Amino acid sequence: MEKDMSFLWEVSIWEFLFVTVILAGGAAYLTGRAVARAWESDARLVVYMLLLGAATRFIHFALFHGTLLSLQYYIVDFVVIAVIAFIGKRITRARQMASQYGFEYSRTSMIGWSRKG
Repeated sequence: MEKDMSFLWEVSIWEFLFVTVILAGGAAYLTGRAVARAWESDARLVVYMLLLGAATRFIHFALFHGTLLSLQYYIVDFVVIAVIAFIGKRITRARQMASQYGFEYSRTSMIGWSRKG
């Protein structure tokens, strides 16, 4: 497999999309949902994403001969999955606020809510 290195991906764009965006992004979205359902803090979600970022780097290394200890690609993977995780948390939190506290909040968009009145 020929390396097609870029700022965002190390081996190829297809490998980056598959591993980081689809596999790790799906896990990140579900983790964000779980954190929102448990009413946990954003700091807890960041810790989970740091661990998931390390697991993502390992998958790049083990399956696609990427670099295991690459700070640049670890940060790229972390940022991508953290954004997806916070989107998942925000969607779930907006749904929670509108349904559990419907007497005081209404949903304004997919990721937002506002106080009624």
